[in-house]
Parts: sequence; structure tokens; C-alpha cells
Amino acid sequence: MTWATERLEMIKAGTVDLPPVVQTLKLGLIEDWGPGWVRKRWRGVPETLNVDGSMFGGYIAALADQVLTFAAMTVVPAEFAFRTINLQVQFFRITRGEELVIEGRVVAQSKQTIVVEAAFRQDETLVAQANAVQLLRPFGRA
Repeated sequence: MTWATERLEMIKAGTVDLPPVVQTLKLGLIEDWGPGWVRKRWRGVPETLNVDGSMFGGYIAALADQVLTFAAMTVVPAEFAFRTINLQVQFFRITRGEELVIEGRVVAQSKQTIVVEAAFRQDETLVAQANAVQLLRPFGRA
């Protein structure tokens, strides 16, 4: 196990202290993971909705960044940390806080980057899709 997969196991078990950003934004945790993939279920809360009841797109981007980070954690080498250097989100349907199944997966990896993508589904219908590039850095380097 690496630092990242150990943390994923703790997140899945619900035995980890949530970072302040996760608490504040009510992002939730993952339900399952394996090498190269993660999955979570998430339901919108009133604080994340626009005045018309639709989900705020920036919030979906925050969920995407979290899930894409978790997916990268499944493969990051033990001696490395990483940061999101590019994040793109495409929206296909409006969601109004219904339960979403969000799945992230690793699509490519090199010595310097991990490329990840995520799909947001509501009842099997694709609501949004995201992709990101994670830059790897040895621990101790900025």
C-alpha cells in the first residue's frame, strides 16, 4: 500500500478526518475504489442549488476535482504527491440535486502526469463529464 491507497481505504471506511474544504463544501466521500478507478454517490443539498433549483455548475466542477483526485490516488507512486494542473468539465443535462453516481478513472500515466476522467450519471443518463491532468512531484518539492 502507498500513502494514497491507505488514505483511500480510510476514506472508504469513513475513518478519516475530513479536510475543511470537504466539510465546508459537503463533498462527501467515495463508496468504492480499485486500481485506476473510484466511485461515489452524491445527492445535492439546497446550499448547492441555484435559485431555480438546478445544480450550480461550479459545484459540479468541485466534485469533479475531488473524484479525479481520488482516481489519481489509486495509482500515484508512493514517493510522489500531485496537483491538478488542468480541469475541464462538460455539461450535458441539468440536474436538480437528484442522486448522482460519479465514477472517475485513470486514462493515462507517465513519469510526470496522471490523466483522469469522470462521468456524472443520474439514472444511467450522462449529466456531465470531466477530465484533468495531475502533475506528479516528489515529496519535498513545490
